[in-house]
Amino acid sequence: MFSWLGKQGGGRERSGGTDVVQTVTGGLRDLYLRKLLPLEEHYRFHEFHSPALEEADFENKPMVLLVGQYSTGKTTFIRYLLEQDFPGMRIGPEPTTDSFIAVMYGETEGNVPGNALVVDPKKPFRKLGRFGNAFLNRFMCSQLPNEVLKSISIIDSPGILSGEKQRISRGYDFCQVLQWFAERVDRIILLFDAHKLDISDEFSEAIKSFRGQDDKIRVVLNKADQVDTQQLMRVYGALMWSLGKVIDTPEVLRVYIGSFWAHPLRNTDNRRLFEAEAQDLFKDIQSLPQKAAVRKLNDLIKRARLAKVHAYIISYLKKEMPSVFGKENKKKELINKLPEIYIQLQREYHISAGDFPEVKKMQELLENCDFTKFHSLKPKLIEAVDNMLANKIASLMNLISQEESNMPTEMVHGGAFDGTMAGPFGHGYGEGAKEGADEEEWVVAKDKPAYDEIFYTLSPINGKISGISAKKEMVTSKLPNSVLGKIWKLADCDGDGMLDDEEFALAKHLIKIKLDGYELPGTLPSHLVPPSHRKPFQTAE
Repeated sequence: MFSWLGKQGGGRERSGGTDVVQTVTGGLRDLYLRKLLPLEEHYRFHEFHSPALEEADFENKPMVLLVGQYSTGKTTFIRYLLEQDFPGMRIGPEPTTDSFIAVMYGETEGNVPGNALVVDPKKPFRKLGRFGNAFLNRFMCSQLPNEVLKSISIIDSPGILSGEKQRISRGYDFCQVLQWFAERVDRIILLFDAHKLDISDEFSEAIKSFRGQDDKIRVVLNKADQVDTQQLMRVYGALMWSLGKVIDTPEVLRVYIGSFWAHPLRNTDNRRLFEAEAQDLFKDIQSLPQKAAVRKLNDLIKRARLAKVHAYIISYLKKEMPSVFGKENKKKELINKLPEIYIQLQREYHISAGDFPEVKKMQELLENCDFTKFHSLKPKLIEAVDNMLANKIASLMNLISQEESNMPTEMVHGGAFDGTMAGPFGHGYGEGAKEGADEEEWVVAKDKPAYDEIFYTLSPINGKISGISAKKEMVTSKLPNSVLGKIWKLADCDGDGMLDDEEFALAKHLIKIKLDGYELPGTLPSHLVPPSHRKPFQTAE
């Protein structure tokens, strides 16, 4: 398979079957090394934007980055997911986590300090060495044998400071580090406390460093059980208003509301809401391994588009430089005219404005460069990347879909994820259409006397009412016809176009389920089948 990848593509079959993520990852690595890396190196892309990708960047498990102000529950959130402590964990109301901690799977528990971590070729952190000892002394890897960490890794970040504390220098560029992680992780979770909604200057700068990674961002409003329903509505509104000022997107971010720790809820009014929100968040995180190959593909495409634009900018600056005199003045002139150069390149090469790097940041980086050492435009390098985007990536995308359809669904298991998947405490257990699933008596029977009174007012003939009679009663629920039509199909067990007293009671029960806010089942569960319509083997069971 993947014959176009060649022997170095990592796309060959392995014993015991083919791992889709590994195979596609091998193909992506091969494309990057052969097509994109030469363009990046020729135009010094790594000095301006992002370091070169390495083997571990393609092979690593999906990563989740947690970001938030201090005491919003980031470390507690990790403890909640893993259901165990991890080495180096500290929890408290004060700013306790002062380091970046990569929580990863390991056969034995232990810590790996930052300086040792950035020289490990098996870990995707080697390029972090450029941030210096001030950062590396505040970076560590916490390893432990945990089922959750077999599928994902979690990055805990220092609590973001507010007020006067922001003036204390960290000794390294905090936002640059966050940007480095944002480019490589699969999910960015911003945590907010229900009592701490202000977005400080440092937090605002941190969020802005995620520019271009908006699809990875999720927001968690934590400790929501500490306020009542009315206060929660106000808190949610205030949070959305605050986020709207710092995140420049027309779409509304997905906000998960809950209390993510293993303690009793202080306010149980919104228990069902918290359970539903936690289930949605868990599903989002659980799907990361399955989507890892697509995410890496998407990130490589974004990187390739930026690298192309960078090549056009650098080659244009080189072309405009004089050969002998006035180089310094011309350099200053070109830097000042960079916004106009962007517009000119957009028109000349038909490039979207969104593909260009931020003007101010680019101007700052160009200040320290010698434009005479830049290279002129090399069409073959551009053509190689264009060919990769137009043909190779498209082929690989199709193969991802084909291979994933033949593979078992890969999900995150263990820890808090297992507690919501099965048993009486699974989400939705004993509610809606699942009510009565583990009871011997037909669940509709308790309300059947009331339904029978209505049934006999509809003038049944030979113990059954017609569809017209049933419709007159069912439309009083004010549900749309599409929903009532589905209820009719589920309730008409024998398909004779009429309803007997048990089928009518079932129809009323399904209407009640829908009016209570639950979804209807696709097919009628066995425990909802009326007793007189059950097959002999069902009765025996």
